[in-house]
Amino acid sequence: MEPSMRLAASHACRACTRLSSANVARPPVTRSYSKAISSRSLRRANSSNPIIHSKRPTKTTQPNNYPSRPLSLFGQQSKPAEDNSAPLGSAASYENRSRPPILRPDDLFHSFTNSPIPEIRRRAAYIRQHAHCPHPDHQPTRIPASTDTSRSAASSGAQAPVHVDFECPDCGIPVYCSEKHWAEDYEAHLQICDTLRQINEDDHDLRSGRFFPEFEYAGPQMEEAAVNMTNWDTFLYTRQFEAINDDRNMRQVTRLLTYPITIGSILHELSPYNIRKGGRLTPEGLKSLSALRYTLHPPMTGSGTEIKGLRPEAPPVRIFILGARAESSLPRNVWVQLAHLFPRGKFHLIFIGPESMTNRDDEFPLPPRTPSNPFGAIVEDRVWPTMKISTIVDYYHTLHKTGQFYPYDPYFDCFVMFHPGLGHPASSHEWSETVPLLLETKAPIIVTGYTQYDMDRDIEWVKKTCGGEFDMLMEPGENTFRSLRWDLNDLDPQDVSCGNWGVWAFRGKRYEATTKNVE
Repeated sequence: MEPSMRLAASHACRACTRLSSANVARPPVTRSYSKAISSRSLRRANSSNPIIHSKRPTKTTQPNNYPSRPLSLFGQQSKPAEDNSAPLGSAASYENRSRPPILRPDDLFHSFTNSPIPEIRRRAAYIRQHAHCPHPDHQPTRIPASTDTSRSAASSGAQAPVHVDFECPDCGIPVYCSEKHWAEDYEAHLQICDTLRQINEDDHDLRSGRFFPEFEYAGPQMEEAAVNMTNWDTFLYTRQFEAINDDRNMRQVTRLLTYPITIGSILHELSPYNIRKGGRLTPEGLKSLSALRYTLHPPMTGSGTEIKGLRPEAPPVRIFILGARAESSLPRNVWVQLAHLFPRGKFHLIFIGPESMTNRDDEFPLPPRTPSNPFGAIVEDRVWPTMKISTIVDYYHTLHKTGQFYPYDPYFDCFVMFHPGLGHPASSHEWSETVPLLLETKAPIIVTGYTQYDMDRDIEWVKKTCGGEFDMLMEPGENTFRSLRWDLNDLDPQDVSCGNWGVWAFRGKRYEATTKNVE
């Protein structure tokens, strides 16, 4: 879609957007798309056509020789899913709303092996091939994910590790090697059985083919209207999202919004984190975040379009998202929610990491590395008038040594790492060269973790690697805007976590020179 059409569609009402998507799904006509909808047809649709405004539109018949083309405001549509599974590229497409759902809301629980969704059946096969039975009689095969050593001490059996093969009838996920071991260890399994069942139903709901009204995000925020960041409910209400009255719908929408809103909740002037007791913000953190907030919330200067109204503007705030994985492939309208929180601020999101473009070759083929683009950066400068996104498939320390983003300014730069695993034995070696360079910039570094144990392990690794040459900006703790949906580790079904559960922040230590009176 052309940039002008994308901007116009972003400000259109829901009725106009649904009518546009309905017209796009029809066979092509001789007129152009921009002239397909006249003002008379819009008035007629808004006044006398109850079908377009209904919650469940009627199914439109379409010849087989004309492929469907759902409307998308941002980015490219994903490939059609195989075996009649629902496509996830555009949750609000007219095709998804008119197609009868695969699963009903009261029929979401199915065992992974016998699931009607082929993708989930393949996932069950993957779990059987890689996950091991957690029964205490087997030798442990995983690194403990918590400080609770009672379970690991009990799991020191003499039997060799065995892959899981038995599905719990209550949660429908392969968790033990046999029914006998499942029955013997049933009390331990009960601690997570309800959570696994919730994960099961949420995964089936996401692929059920239903229409997802919770993915229709709010538009730009009025500058005069304050945003309440006490919790998810107050945030969605003050941001004028559509009412979400179902817990499952809330879990689905927060799984995506947790990434931009976690950043925004820390940088915003109405942040839930403060310097008061229990607010988790340190004096050094207040200094660093105040500099960024001054840029993102510029004072009213009386600027205008005439010569007398010209005022200098601050450059965009650069947010470097290091080790980017799934967050780099989020729909762009999800990241635009960060721009909506700061009506007069500008952003440049820079995704950096060797996995930042994984499985996205069809969407954005990697450009060649040329003298004008030495690192093959993919630049999306039409995401929003106040937001630009760049993606670089490389390690940050390689870019830092070349001075690609030099100079760094605490007023305009910030680093973010989502679940980096700084202290994890399998990934710590990839950060040993990067973190010392980050401390040299003196810019704030925001880090999230899956659990409290995960964050404490990362902090201990930073202390050991950097010799204590850093200032803590925000104490580690639970993230106010964490994902409410739990996720399953396919390599270990006993390991359940939610995205961005905890958050903390640090930066390179600053030394202030003082004068000493010598008598």
